[in-house]
Amino acid sequence: MNNTFNRNPNFNAPSLNRNTMFTSYNSYTNDYVRDTTPINSNYYNQYIPSVYEKYDLKKNAHYAKTEKEMKDYGPEPFTVNIEEITTQNKNFRTVLWTGEHLQLTLMSINPGEDIGLEIHPELDQFLRIEEGQGIVKMGDNENNLDYQEDVFEDFAFIIPAGKWHNILNTGTKALKLYSIYAPPQHPYGTVHKTKEDAMAAEENHSH
Repeated sequence: MNNTFNRNPNFNAPSLNRNTMFTSYNSYTNDYVRDTTPINSNYYNQYIPSVYEKYDLKKNAHYAKTEKEMKDYGPEPFTVNIEEITTQNKNFRTVLWTGEHLQLTLMSINPGEDIGLEIHPELDQFLRIEEGQGIVKMGDNENNLDYQEDVFEDFAFIIPAGKWHNILNTGTKALKLYSIYAPPQHPYGTVHKTKEDAMAAEENHSH
C-alpha cells in the first residue's frame, strides 16, 4: 500500500511572517485580555502560601494539643480536633455535644469488651474508628446478627434505626471511636467511666 502523500501542484501555501502572525493579537486593546504589566514575584511570596507552608500549617494544626475539657458543649457552636480528642478519651462513653437533632459521643472500648447488644428504634447512628480494631454486627433479630464486618482505624459505618447491633474490640488495645446519634440518645452531659456504669444507667433509665 502506497502511503505517500500526493501534494496538489496547484496549491501554493501563503508565506507566513512572524511579525504578521501576531499582529491581530498585539493590536487587541482589551485590557482584560492583554495585560503588559510586569509580573511582581513578591505578590506570590506575600499572598500565595507555598505548598510547604500549607503543609506546615496543616501539620501544626494536626499536632497541636487540644485543651478542650471532656464535657458536653452543646448546643453552642463547636470546633475540635476530633481524632485527637477521641483518642484522648478514656471513658467508656463521653457525650461531647448534644443538640436538638443530633448528639456526638466518644467511646473507649477495652480489649475483649463490647458495647453490648442494643437497638435504637427511632434513630440512625454514624460511627468512625480513630484507633484500634473490631467487629461490627447488625441484624433485624437480636438472635441473628447476619451482617458482620471487620473494622479498623479510619473505618466508618452506619447503623440504621431499628437494627440490633453490637461492636466488639478484637484488638490488643482500646478501641477508640466517636458516634453521632440523630436524634440524641443519651441525656445531656452523660459520662460513663466504665461499661458497668453504662449498663447501670440504662437499667435505671428503663425503670
